[in-house]
Amino acid sequence: MRTGFFGKFFPSGLQWSEPILPAVLARSVGTDNPYSPQFQSEVFSVACQAVLASGNLAAAMIRWNLIIPLGTLVFAAACSTNLSRNPSALPATTNLQTFEVKGVIVEMKDDGKTVCIRHEEIPGYMEAMTMPFEARPTNELAGLSVGDTVVFRMSVTDTDGWIDEIRKLGLPKVAPPALPTGISVVPDVEPLSVGDLLPDYRFTNQLGQTVSLSEFRGQALGITFIFTRCPFPTFCPQMSRFFQQAQDKLLATPNAPTNWHLLTISFDPSFDTPERLRDYAAQYRADLNHWSFLTGSLVDVTTFTEQFGLTFWRETSGGTINHNLRTVVVDAAGRVQKNIPENKWTSDELAEAILKGCTATDQSK
Repeated sequence: MRTGFFGKFFPSGLQWSEPILPAVLARSVGTDNPYSPQFQSEVFSVACQAVLASGNLAAAMIRWNLIIPLGTLVFAAACSTNLSRNPSALPATTNLQTFEVKGVIVEMKDDGKTVCIRHEEIPGYMEAMTMPFEARPTNELAGLSVGDTVVFRMSVTDTDGWIDEIRKLGLPKVAPPALPTGISVVPDVEPLSVGDLLPDYRFTNQLGQTVSLSEFRGQALGITFIFTRCPFPTFCPQMSRFFQQAQDKLLATPNAPTNWHLLTISFDPSFDTPERLRDYAAQYRADLNHWSFLTGSLVDVTTFTEQFGLTFWRETSGGTINHNLRTVVVDAAGRVQKNIPENKWTSDELAEAILKGCTATDQSK
């Protein structure tokens, strides 16, 4: 793991002085600053604490005059950027970790800011896998293309993750890996579209009880798919975090319908046992009257996920799981209301869709 500029300016035992503090704050608000708004705010907070801890009141007042104008810029930048990216997100804790990573570009997304990289193992954090990363700033992607071997810095907090300092290595281009092939044991099923009835599947919940999807008819459903070992904060942890936020909003809405339920389904059934799912549910303070965590046979899970366009695979036997993302809303009549790709949605949007789904009636009766 590499240490960011915070460690450079504040090594153990360093004494604060006027030349150091402005340098830190100036860098934290510089136009070329690659660090997240949350991290910038943390720098400002720690700087204030250190100044107030000084034994010299006069010197502290001088330093405080330096902090106020610069800190205001840090705070404003953090707020405006954070709100524009996700207005419903909870305040993020920093816990910044940075890693130097090597990999091969396998896809450049059309949004101009996302790149899929087949990366090597990140010791102490994540096994080798293929996944999309958001580059910040986006001009980091200039001049890159599929097949380039790159090294980059990956930064993660509790709730966010991004890459920067991307450097192309002078190596021959690498052909993108072929998708896994082999004999499929999944039944041939049709993809589900908006308006289609939700098929009935049997799963096992976090209490070890068998449940059928048909048991939830009459309730609006929010469904997402995860595996509990997924570490990257904007993937499975974000799905679960946003479900928690939606749950809390639905429970707190006055006079709101109560005929709704959230389903989190694991596509790692060999590891995600009911016991592990129960522990995972506790991490997100799940109200089990309204939120279930499900596992099942690999065939059933794979068949169900494929109907919504979610795919997961292992590049090597025993390797970590690669996957995309899907979140589904089913109305109380049992019909698919939304199928949301990736993670570009908010808990407000999910809660609103679920409340709308609560009012649907079964027209077939």
